[in-house]
Amino acid sequence: MADHTRRRPWLAALLALVVSGLGHAYLRRWARAFGWYVAVTAAVFVFVPESAISGAFAGEPPAVREVAPAAAVVGASVIDAYVVALRNNRAHERERETVRASGRTEPTDHGRTERPNAPTAERPDDGGTVRCPECGKETDPTVDFCQWCAEPLVDDDA
Repeated sequence: MADHTRRRPWLAALLALVVSGLGHAYLRRWARAFGWYVAVTAAVFVFVPESAISGAFAGEPPAVREVAPAAAVVGASVIDAYVVALRNNRAHERERETVRASGRTEPTDHGRTERPNAPTAERPDDGGTVRCPECGKETDPTVDFCQWCAEPLVDDDA
């Protein structure tokens, strides 16, 4: 994953607790989300007795020992979602440090607010690419906005 965004580990864990795999989906880890969903579903069907399942649908709480295997898999999913979110945030911080060290500008407002003193885009005369002053990515010089962050490219002669 090359472009990390900051995520809330507590929210990933809570979503994984509510619906198996949802915490990983929030983290955009689609294969992992599907895998945890399948693992919890398989644990319920393989290890939880049918009487406990039908009793739960009838409103009778099942014995803890009957649902313990499925609860253990759900617990592992919650812990995994939390740890994956923490690792994602560490990778996000490393990327930000790399951007700062390279001297490129980094958007802090994600293009949501106007910045009156924003630097102008560098427009080459050879028809090559330009760097967006907001996100720092190379973009097409024939358009007046960045195709990555949709910020307008301010020209020097404008």
